Amino acid sequence: MKKTIALLGILLAIVITGSVFFIWQQNQGTNETTPETTSTETSSSQTSTSSQTTSETSSTSQSTTDPSDSIVKRVEQMSIEEKVGQLFLARYPGETAIADSQTYHMGGWLLFGTDFENETAESLTNKIQQLQADKEIPLFIGADEEGGTVTRISRNPNLVASPFQSPQQVYQESGWEGIAADTKQKAAILTNYGIQLGLFPVADVATDPSAFIYDRTIGLDAQGTSTFVETVVESLNETKVASTLKHFPGYGNNRDSHVEIVRDDRPIEELRQNDFLPFKAGIKAGVDSILVSHNIITSIDPNAPASISPKVIDVIRNELGFDGVVMTDDMDMVGLADFISQEEAGLAALKAGNDLVLSSSYAVQIPRVIQAVQDGSYSEEALNASVERILKLKQRLGMIE
Repeated sequence: MKKTIALLGILLAIVITGSVFFIWQQNQGTNETTPETTSTETSSSQTSTSSQTTSETSSTSQSTTDPSDSIVKRVEQMSIEEKVGQLFLARYPGETAIADSQTYHMGGWLLFGTDFENETAESLTNKIQQLQADKEIPLFIGADEEGGTVTRISRNPNLVASPFQSPQQVYQESGWEGIAADTKQKAAILTNYGIQLGLFPVADVATDPSAFIYDRTIGLDAQGTSTFVETVVESLNETKVASTLKHFPGYGNNRDSHVEIVRDDRPIEELRQNDFLPFKAGIKAGVDSILVSHNIITSIDPNAPASISPKVIDVIRNELGFDGVVMTDDMDMVGLADFISQEEAGLAALKAGNDLVLSSSYAVQIPRVIQAVQDGSYSEEALNASVERILKLKQRLGMIE
C-alpha cells in the first residue's frame, strides 16, 4: 500500500512538472513571436511611407513640369508647312479666310476697320467662331486698338458703345488709374468677341505735336512714356489679351513710313538714353511681344529697314534681353514695299530674327519660306524657335494647353 501511494506521488509530480514546462514553453513562444510581428509591421509601415513619399515626389514633379515641354513636343510633331504658317499674322482676306487658314496653316488673321463694318455683336462673334472651328491650333485674331485715331472695333456702335479714347485723352482725364482701367475695359471687350491681339501700347516717345506718331502716343517724355507702357503691360498681364510694344526702336519725331522710306539718323546713344527706355520698362513688366518699324536706323544698320535687319533684332534680343515674340509692322507699308519685293520680304524678316510676319502677301511669302527651309537657307532650328515662341504666347493666353 505504501508502495502504491509513493508511486502515485511520483506520477503526480511528473504531471505537475510537465504542465509547468508546457506553460513556460508557450510563454517563450509568445515572446519570440511578438518582436517578429512588430518587425513586419515596421517594415510594412516603412514601405507605406516610402511609397507615399515616392507618390508625393512624383506628384510634385508632375506639377512643376515646365509647360514649355508640351510646346517643344508639339513643335516636333508639326510639319514644315504647319510650322511656317504659324509665323504669319495676315490681313483678313474675307471669304477665302477659312479655306486659306487650312491651306496655309495660318497663325492668325488681322482685322481692319472694314471687317467690322455692318457687323452686330452676334454676327461678329459667329464670324470669329467660324474662323476658329476645328482648329487644332487656334488662330490669333488681332485688331489695332490703341485708341483715338487708331481703333477698328470701336468705330462700330453696334459693337462698342463709344470709340476708344486716345491714351492722351484718358491720361488727361483720369491719370494712370484711368489708363489701367481703360486698358482692362478694352481687353474685356476684345476677349468677349474672341480677339487676343490688340497691338498696343504705343511705346514711341514723341513730344512734338507736329510729329506723325504724336497723336498715337501718350505725349510724354521717356520717363512718362515708360510709366504708361508699364501700366498698360501690367494691366494686360491680368487678361487674355496680349501686349505689344511698338514701334521699335522708336519713331521719335520722324516722318510716316506708311507712305515713304524713312531714315532715322539719330545716334545710338540718343536712342539708348531716350527711345529704348519705354521698351526696357515694358520688358521688365512682362510684355508679350514687340513690333518692329520699317524705319532705317542708320546708327544700327544703315542698309536695311529695321523690320528686316538682323542687327536691329539683335539689339532686342541681346542688348534689351527680350525673348518673347518679335513681329514686323505691316509688310505692305511703302517704307518696306519700295525696298524689297513682297515675295522675299517675309523670308527676309524671319531670317533677320522676327517670329511673326504681318502681311497681306502670305500666298507668295509662305511658299518662299517653305522652300528656304527645304534648301537650308533658313534653318529649321530658327524656324522651330520662332514657332515655340508663338505657341508659348498662345498658351499664355489660354488658347492651347
